[in-house]
Amino acid sequence: MPDSVWAIGLMSGTSGDGIDAALLKTDGTRIVETGPGIGATYDPAFRTRLKSAYGSWDPPAGLERELTERHAAVVQRLIGQAGMKPNEIGVVGFHGQTILHEPERHRTRQVGDGALLAKLTGIPVVNDFRSADMAAGGEGAPFAPVYHRALAGGLEKPVAMLNIGGVSNVTWIGPIDQEGGDALIAFDTGPGNALIDDWALRHTGEPVDRDGALAKSGRVDEAAVARFLENPYFNRSAPKSLDRDAFKGFSLNDIGAADGAATLTAITVASIAASVAQLPLPPKRWLVCGGGRHNPVLMAALRARLGAVDPIEAIGWDGDLIEAQAFAFMAVRALNGLPLSFPGTTGVKQPTPGGVLHRV
Repeated sequence: MPDSVWAIGLMSGTSGDGIDAALLKTDGTRIVETGPGIGATYDPAFRTRLKSAYGSWDPPAGLERELTERHAAVVQRLIGQAGMKPNEIGVVGFHGQTILHEPERHRTRQVGDGALLAKLTGIPVVNDFRSADMAAGGEGAPFAPVYHRALAGGLEKPVAMLNIGGVSNVTWIGPIDQEGGDALIAFDTGPGNALIDDWALRHTGEPVDRDGALAKSGRVDEAAVARFLENPYFNRSAPKSLDRDAFKGFSLNDIGAADGAATLTAITVASIAASVAQLPLPPKRWLVCGGGRHNPVLMAALRARLGAVDPIEAIGWDGDLIEAQAFAFMAVRALNGLPLSFPGTTGVKQPTPGGVLHRV
């Protein structure tokens, strides 16, 4: 069995609001120890520049370098706060920022210069986690399920890990399968916070509907929710994945700010609830990570539809750091040649390793 090492995972999610960084000690199969984590919020000007790249293959000049330098600064800050030195870190898992995800065209684009990050931090870097999966016929997402399975080792099955970021995705972990491992199914369920965030920014100037306050004051347009669920995506079999802006063309027509927020929140909930039909058995429990778990209106609506829904803190984990920890875990798996994606998570034909290593 490979030795365990300290790794740093970096995640800049589909919400495009900042960087999460987390320390994790692992051998790529077991979680040996969790270390501290930090978040760094993008300033509005950089966030606007970053979002301007969404939907394109080539980012604006200088954007990739600046994004990488910002990640390097976060790595250095985390190491300092942990009282460690760069040579005590085995690897950095650098997801980068997804600006384009088109599984139907077999392409995905994450910006972030792995070689530059290794040079700036003095630590080996693994990045480009998704390309090998796509080249082997997979969807290229979601990728955190292998870490979710490690987290859920002692939990009663089946259990669902629900990540509500810009996009929502579910990892269903079932009883032991024929190969002796937990059955693993994962897919993007539909929108998470992206449509709500974009609506809030457009109508209030705030980048999020904080605490669901706007949605709470509005009324759901049930006809709009039903119309949204007619999108062909929801009839597709899993595994399946989405670009952040996959539903950008959906219009709420002439509707007020509060009613729009309420309706978009209901759409996120309804699309998550609809995902149960794609699972072999209903989960006994849903554990929620990502920014959506901070929205009490969203969480209450999920409980009303699904029953046992809790933030992942209920089992002692930090829901703000799960995605970053996942990429630390996968970076070590990549070092050891272990698979990152599976037939039940991305639709790839066989368990597939991935990632590109950049040495110092």
